[in-house]
Amino acid sequence: MERECLLTVLVAMLGGSAIAACAGWPAALPADPGARSLERALWRRIWGPLVPAGFIAAALCGWALAEPDPVPERVPPAVLIAAVPFFFVAARAAVRAGWSLVRDDGDPDTVTVGLLRPWVVFSPYLARALDDSALEAALEHERAHARNRDPLRIWLAQIAIDLQWPWPQAQSRLGQWIVALELARDEEARAAGVDGADLARAILAAARMRRSHSLTPVAALIGEKSVLEHRIARLTSPMPAAAKRIESGRRYILMLASGLLAAVGLGTIFGEAAVAALLRIAA
Repeated sequence: MERECLLTVLVAMLGGSAIAACAGWPAALPADPGARSLERALWRRIWGPLVPAGFIAAALCGWALAEPDPVPERVPPAVLIAAVPFFFVAARAAVRAGWSLVRDDGDPDTVTVGLLRPWVVFSPYLARALDDSALEAALEHERAHARNRDPLRIWLAQIAIDLQWPWPQAQSRLGQWIVALELARDEEARAAGVDGADLARAILAAARMRRSHSLTPVAALIGEKSVLEHRIARLTSPMPAAAKRIESGRRYILMLASGLLAAVGLGTIFGEAAVAALLRIAA
């Protein structure tokens, strides 16, 4: 069997098994030190179940770097059969990701759209219903979405959750993050000088005018209706001091990159023996 084909099968089987094993982690909310810090913590929880699969894929890539092509071992049919469900999950995620980019949900609400170059689409009906201060508050909220490339992050998060299908805990983590995302952008707008009461009035006006909930990768002004009262309560309360301290994510990126490089090195050294043993067991 060609080395690259076996690599793909093993990544699907072993990596998919790792995702399936980790995706059922509880979706309990962490402590709320501030909306922006909470959003970052929940963002990492979306990707957490995929991290072991990433290490497995890195180790297998290290194995492929040292393995001759074609692979001398005979690949048992059980390995191919075991990988089929995980290929299906990956294909489903790819189709849903593509469909979310091309579907048409009709006239847009006030949202931020665009994956690589996000821009704000502001409803003219909402603009006419707001005074200048509320209008500027709503625009600053959407500018915060654009600065953080939230449409792209929403699209990537949906792909990550689709790879964890069908675990309901994964969908719960996505819903919690979407709520925290809107709270974080409210907080960011207030940190930029927006009055919370002005933004609350804009959100209430948008909620009254909203006709449907979009499933495309956009960052909307009002988010889920079920959290509307919670958002308004936060906006009309003083912003907590903890909200001004933002946790940096650089150390997590460095730790992840270091782990992946270590996995590649271990795969180069021990991968051949491990894969040969796996194929013998499957036979």
